[in-house]
Amino acid sequence: MADSINVEVSYALPHRQELVRVRLPSGATVREAVEASGLLQKYPEIELDGKNKLGVYAKLAKADAVLRDRDRVEIYRPLIADPKAVRKKRADEGKVMKKGGGSGEEG
Repeated sequence: MADSINVEVSYALPHRQELVRVRLPSGATVREAVEASGLLQKYPEIELDGKNKLGVYAKLAKADAVLRDRDRVEIYRPLIADPKAVRKKRADEGKVMKKGGGSGEEG
């Protein structure tokens, strides 16, 4: 087993992506990688214990998950809108349109 691992930490903003490579001791966690990246200082809006979720290669991960060499840790921004609410709103708008569209078949 190697004494250290190389990990990338990624934080995507609306118009750019921050990608930081860090070298950590074997057995390091997701939280340790984020802290070592310096992104918490650069972007104070990141809250590991609050609104931001974490992942490793697009799969949600807990902050205490142990990393492997060449993993990519991702810091996710919170959603702007609730996807379920958006789908429900679209469906409701579609139902309204369908109700009014049946008059063309009367003859």
